[in-house]
Amino acid sequence: MDVLLILALALIADFTLGDPPDTFHPVAWMGKVISFLERGGLSHSPLFQFIYGAVITLLVMALFTLPVYFLLLYLKDVSFAAYVLAGAVLLKLTFSLRGLENTVHKIKRLLLDEKLDEVRFELRALVSRDTSSLSKPFLISAAVESAAESICDSFVAPLFYFLFLGVPGAFAYRVVSTLDSMIGYHGEYEYLGKFPSRLDDVLNFIPARLTALLLVLAAFFSRRSGRRSWQVALGDHSKTESPNAGWPMAAAAGALNIQLEKVGHYKLGRANAPLVPETVDESLSLVQIAAVTWILACFAIEVIYLVYST
Repeated sequence: MDVLLILALALIADFTLGDPPDTFHPVAWMGKVISFLERGGLSHSPLFQFIYGAVITLLVMALFTLPVYFLLLYLKDVSFAAYVLAGAVLLKLTFSLRGLENTVHKIKRLLLDEKLDEVRFELRALVSRDTSSLSKPFLISAAVESAAESICDSFVAPLFYFLFLGVPGAFAYRVVSTLDSMIGYHGEYEYLGKFPSRLDDVLNFIPARLTALLLVLAAFFSRRSGRRSWQVALGDHSKTESPNAGWPMAAAAGALNIQLEKVGHYKLGRANAPLVPETVDESLSLVQIAAVTWILACFAIEVIYLVYST
């Protein structure tokens, strides 16, 4: 029952309050710790960088996960109400659905106002590509891709690990995801970020495919072609460099009957419908339906577990 209460309160907090300022957000703290620690590894040999990257990963996971584990363990014996409230607050800090919705809405408004430079600036924080020279259709593609991929990283995966490993599990996932977003790219972080990047691939293996399935169901529920969404997900997911990101992005492309493209890297889906600002709204609607489906599934999973465990 405590899992249901924590999940319900965390979702209510996200829908009503959104994210706290960075000053009070653990993910921002994670970023500062990672930025400080990464300086000690970049000037060394590839082997040293790889080992140092693994040490950073385990250290930051311990730094943020163990206090959460012991705090909740203590509160559970002291006060059930305090335990549930603290668990809900901490769980909320590992995911953000309202924040994703606000960002997508903002990009849509900027696109309608033809403020493309501002769109490029907003997208820099969401995608790994250089957005400085992207034309409007490719900016729309990047926004849709980001919405589809972010629903996995920012919502489905944290709750997936919460269901099986509790709030500490959700925090551990968030640490690895933050590490991957900061030092998981090629270039200067090729070796330093290899361990967290591969660990992120492992942790997202199931959530990414689950997200694709949720987007297929969302296509069906919204009277789009769930069959086409599934076919594109199966056929095009392997075109991306990431072993996971292609699944939700391809599913979204199929559901919206559009082609998503990162120039020189991949094309997902078929260009049967134009990429216009309204496409961003359609992708957000798809993501929202997928999120609601996942929320219902989470509660159903926990209720079934309670029934069969008593």
